[in-house]
Amino acid sequence: MRKPTNQLTLLATLLAFAFVFQSCEQKQKETEEDQKEVIVETTKPEYFLLRPEVEKAYGYSHAVKIGNNIKISGAVSMDDAGNPTAIGDIEQQMKNCYADLEKILKHYGCTFDDVVVENIFTTNMPQMLEKSAYRAEIYKNHFPTGSWIGVKELALPEFMVEIEMEVHKSE
Repeated sequence: MRKPTNQLTLLATLLAFAFVFQSCEQKQKETEEDQKEVIVETTKPEYFLLRPEVEKAYGYSHAVKIGNNIKISGAVSMDDAGNPTAIGDIEQQMKNCYADLEKILKHYGCTFDDVVVENIFTTNMPQMLEKSAYRAEIYKNHFPTGSWIGVKELALPEFMVEIEMEVHKSE
């Protein structure tokens, strides 16, 4: 009768040893995985002010570049002092917006071909739709994604259109 007891004891010991060994091996794998260094490249945002005094007064940056992505705040039709221009003329306001946006794109070495999102806010959607053909002069190769949104008002009552963009700068 001793033999089965010895065999059971031996079997139980072997199973316990296998379990402990497997647990230690698993812990070692987990420790090795935990110790692998994860390198995350952090990119410091680069801010750009098109009209520093105006932007500081209103509390925004006209553009922020992080890595290969650039976020551009809504451009409106204004002069360098922040006064509305082309009052009552939505088409000219749109052209003025694109002129400012082009300055920002050039600052980062980009063109309108690099724009991936364009959102247009307008206080007069019927006029915007009527004058929107001008965009084909801006986007010669393809149009970006985006939305056109009718709004009650923009920052100043004279502004009829505001255009914001997201850009991806290719390497």
